[in-house]
Amino acid sequence: MKHNSTAKEQSLRPQKSSRVPAKSPTEPAKLDERVLTALRAALEKKALEPAVLDLREVASFTDYFVITSGSNERQVQAIADEVFERLKKAGTKAARVEGHQTAEWILLDYGDFIVHVFNDKARKFYDLERLWREAKRLELPSEFAPVTESSLRN
Repeated sequence: MKHNSTAKEQSLRPQKSSRVPAKSPTEPAKLDERVLTALRAALEKKALEPAVLDLREVASFTDYFVITSGSNERQVQAIADEVFERLKKAGTKAARVEGHQTAEWILLDYGDFIVHVFNDKARKFYDLERLWREAKRLELPSEFAPVTESSLRN
């Protein structure tokens, strides 16, 4: 019997891809409008430390990871809910949502991009940015300047 892994399990397993990169290495990445919508929605709910990893050269199951955090269970759920609703309103429905009940790590799978919303402890523990270090971390437009715990206190 073949094991069907969950999107979370796939995101923890770096895989090599035979895909050809969509852009030349010297061309700056232009993010898909849906990814930008997800980032805007997350930041509207005060998401912390947004990051986008380009997995096109290192994975076959998705193109991008959008990674962000919330400082508590309610905020993590609010961020995920806002991303889900904004993208749904824009005509993009999630293929699956995992982890909403526990709100430690909520994953919204949109096929060619996956949104990961962590609580701070889980983000440090799973450390997807380190695990997927072969993926290119994209520079975000200035409107997505990272919000950190310390900047919220000031």
